[in-house]
Amino acid sequence: MGTRIDTSAPPTDRAEGTVFNVLGAISFSHFLNDMLQTLILAIYPLLKSTFLLSFTQIGLITLTYQITASLLQPVVGLYTDHYPKPYSLSIGMCCTLTGMMVLALAPNYSMVLIAAALVGTGSSIFHPESSRVARMASGGRYGLAQSIFQVGGNTGTATGPLLAAWIIIPRGRASLAWFSVVALLGAFVLW
Repeated sequence: MGTRIDTSAPPTDRAEGTVFNVLGAISFSHFLNDMLQTLILAIYPLLKSTFLLSFTQIGLITLTYQITASLLQPVVGLYTDHYPKPYSLSIGMCCTLTGMMVLALAPNYSMVLIAAALVGTGSSIFHPESSRVARMASGGRYGLAQSIFQVGGNTGTATGPLLAAWIIIPRGRASLAWFSVVALLGAFVLW
């Protein structure tokens, strides 16, 4: 007969291995990533008036972003399950950085779509690998680790529209370029 493991007891031996500084760093990076993602949605009125867009064109920006951010994410996750790429976290943030710069300087609607695709691609690269890092740093406290990771993302999602209202709307679309510094900070933390 095999040894029976009591799964109702807290995983004390494994929990001691929880690496909170890594969880804090990945949560902070999730904050930065999701804050940058929501800036696109928050500046739709600015994009609409700047490029004289219809609601269909605004919808296409969302579709472009969501295809790359959501539908590409499982593909990236499947790949990194077989070939883990921890440095891809920084690459994803640099992709977001590039998208923010393109969006800040976009001369036409086509470039806005390219910017949305770049920001979405950065998100799709970030999320699968960062979830893996959070799990590895959990020390067996998977629920706690995922929760800490999610707090960063949810806070970033809530903060992005506020920053858009306070910074981008009054100063114009070119002020998005300043947010590339945020992406650079995220890439540095993830490295």
